[in-house]
Amino acid sequence: MPQGHTDPSLYRSAAEAMAAPPEELAYVAGFDRSGRRPDALLTVDTDPASESYGTVLNFAELPTLGDELHHFGWNACSSALAHACHENPERRYLLLPGLRSSRLHVMDTRPDPVRPRLVKTVEAAELAARAGYSRPHTLHCGPDGVFLSCLGSASGDDGPGGVALLDHTTFEVLRPWETERGSQNFAYDVWWHLGTGVGVTSEWGTPWMVEDGVLPEQLLGRKYGHALHFWELQTGRHLQRVDLGDQYQMVLELRPAHDPHAEWGFVGVVTNVEDLSASVWLWYRDGAAFTARKVIEIPAEPAKAEDLPPALRPFGAVPPLVTDINLSVDDRWLYVSAWGTGELFQFDVSDPFHPRRTASVRLGGVVDRTPHPAEPDRPLSGAPQMVEISRDGRRLYLTNSLYGSWDDQFYPDGIEPWMVKLDADPQAGGLVVDRRFFPHGADFRGLRVHQTHLAGGDASSDSYCYR
Repeated sequence: MPQGHTDPSLYRSAAEAMAAPPEELAYVAGFDRSGRRPDALLTVDTDPASESYGTVLNFAELPTLGDELHHFGWNACSSALAHACHENPERRYLLLPGLRSSRLHVMDTRPDPVRPRLVKTVEAAELAARAGYSRPHTLHCGPDGVFLSCLGSASGDDGPGGVALLDHTTFEVLRPWETERGSQNFAYDVWWHLGTGVGVTSEWGTPWMVEDGVLPEQLLGRKYGHALHFWELQTGRHLQRVDLGDQYQMVLELRPAHDPHAEWGFVGVVTNVEDLSASVWLWYRDGAAFTARKVIEIPAEPAKAEDLPPALRPFGAVPPLVTDINLSVDDRWLYVSAWGTGELFQFDVSDPFHPRRTASVRLGGVVDRTPHPAEPDRPLSGAPQMVEISRDGRRLYLTNSLYGSWDDQFYPDGIEPWMVKLDADPQAGGLVVDRRFFPHGADFRGLRVHQTHLAGGDASSDSYCYR
């Protein structure tokens, strides 16, 4: 990019992002469950006018094995416009952490965005030596660098997990972000309220607690994460722990308001061990401190024991398993994935304290295996898991794999990969499955698919500087 020019895919405000041209490409993380073939970054055509619409255009394979690509993100996002953290920032490089290998792969989307190319690999030893962490999970471009949330300590098995800070342009690991950890031990997601300088983190578990699937004794013993943590963003100093209650196990995806001066957001909770329900909580500032309240609850669905995988037979029900949520760029619509029952919910959150359910779509599910309307005789394995929203709020992209070992527990007969697009009405609400967009099965060459990001940004890529 010429000196002094601003990348047009960096937006000063949410309104500017919503008015930008629609995405033409999606990037999807694909992994080989066996670990015997390379994982890959897939490029999918999302332009409805294209002859190749809904097809996989490219597989950018990694040179290593056993990475298990999971979440990933951009080196630069719109927050760079308000901070002197970049010189001529560009949304150019995709950073792909390996959740099992602890490596970080850097892919360059220039000059050919369809065919990203590997330009750097950060090895696990560098992450451990410079930041003291392992098992990188989630990353976001932030004010002082790229924030890389990690599940484990340098040893690779236990905690504390936390956030490693990476250089925006060289991708070198700089240091741990935290300066005073306080009571925090578990890690999962990291986000912030940019306008007020507050960081937020959530909790899953240490690597040994998650890498081989859900451990029943840990779950029923209420040992997984069940709290939110608030931090001073500039210094990494721990400010506050908000415990949701130890029956609410696995506090995962953070979706703060896109309004940079708001101090509220939503977080998904996988399950309540008392009744197998799942929930979404709203955190918000209440005076000098933060608090949280449950605003959405999704009950478990009764099922015959013979229809359930072994892990669920003793309970006689399918838990919803809320494993992802996403908030539209205008902070109007919240989407909630119930990976157990196979339902994607849409809620109107114009009043975030009182969400109103407006629509849902069923696909897959542990028991129902609801088919895609384009192939009504083909039962789907897996269910809506990661959900990504276009900047204008009109399109959603869903993929169906959670994490290899967890896939095997809840869908023991295997997960055939699929990616689905939904059309949304951003004014009145409502969801419709796009029958033309359904890459699945052999289209992915045996790789399971997890997170999606859209060329030019999406609802979960950016924090904005201005209203």
